[in-house]
Amino acid sequence: METPLGRTETPPDTTKTLLDTSGTHLETTRSPLEATETPPDPTVTPREPTESPRGTTCPPPTRWGICSAGKISHDFLVALRTLPPEEHLAVAVAARELSRAQQYAQLHGVARAYGSYEELARDPQVDVVYVGTVNPQHLPATLLFLRARKAVLVEKPLGISAREAKEMAAAAREAGVFLMEGFWTRFFPAWKRLRALVDEGALGECRVLQGALAFPLRAVERLREPSLGGGALLDLGGYGLQMASALLGRGCPPLRLRAEGCLHPSGVDETVTLTLQYEGGKQAALTVSMDAKLPGGAALGGTRGWVEIPSHLNCPTELIWEGKREVFPLPPPAEPLNYPNSTGLRYEAQHVRECLLKGLTESPVMTLAESELIAEMMDEARHQVGAVGPGGTVA
Repeated sequence: METPLGRTETPPDTTKTLLDTSGTHLETTRSPLEATETPPDPTVTPREPTESPRGTTCPPPTRWGICSAGKISHDFLVALRTLPPEEHLAVAVAARELSRAQQYAQLHGVARAYGSYEELARDPQVDVVYVGTVNPQHLPATLLFLRARKAVLVEKPLGISAREAKEMAAAAREAGVFLMEGFWTRFFPAWKRLRALVDEGALGECRVLQGALAFPLRAVERLREPSLGGGALLDLGGYGLQMASALLGRGCPPLRLRAEGCLHPSGVDETVTLTLQYEGGKQAALTVSMDAKLPGGAALGGTRGWVEIPSHLNCPTELIWEGKREVFPLPPPAEPLNYPNSTGLRYEAQHVRECLLKGLTESPVMTLAESELIAEMMDEARHQVGAVGPGGTVA
């Protein structure tokens, strides 16, 4: 049955080339495929951080610390290397095992490796930390770095529940420290082009959004285990929800949200279809699955026209608009990637730097309030399908 948002949450038992182209330890991922990690290259020499020459007006590089040595952290480091070193430097990496951190540091030319997150939090040469841990570790890791007054870019989902998301947002606001959820989609040139079309009124009034994202991932432990914050919604569902929020809701909650789906034998959600009703008769229909394969496309229809993302709605590199295909190529990686289009992580890193240089404590593009809203919608959807979360509790 349809249920409005606002349900009181029960806390868990456990703690183009046509346009501008600029434009575990267990780890989290953007899932499309689980892949073997790239082995370290012993010929790479770690790079020490640099400073802007005296007398220049250029700001110094943003110094990144990397929390976890998993697959998505590898891709983030590769993406950073597509950016100018005078603007972005990875200076430290931390993992639960020192040897693992050392391998990553050697491979990526990072100066320092730590065998604990606490050591990374104490590093005075780190400006911002990228948190790429498994989902249940987002909360403790993020709070650790915020309390150390480190800016934080944390992989989506911000938390495994709205309660966690709100706790992190409150901690960032209280400390006056920058925090952003890593919905990288919003910083891709293709997404910016789509938003421009919408804002210019090229589609008329946007009325309908359809999207589906699915990959055969049932065998992936991180996705099938409730204790690891598994399930298709937490892994994939946020991408469609952020689209609906940005394009139809404009940051406001839907009037109604309905979720139907099926569960994995472990109890996590496996395939879910969401329908969202917004003011003015606007509707979104979104499907996510870890038991099938789809191209990952999305279409947005308005009263005057429509635009399509033909594939990879989470990391788009092309649009179809007025019958024409517009392509937004990504820079090539210096190392093999674990996930498609991962050099596109560079765009959210660039945005974080811009925010920090302006002294902002949150992103105007991906606000903390919207992250909290998306987490609330995710809670409601998981509740409706009866998904099981960490500690065996129903989400």
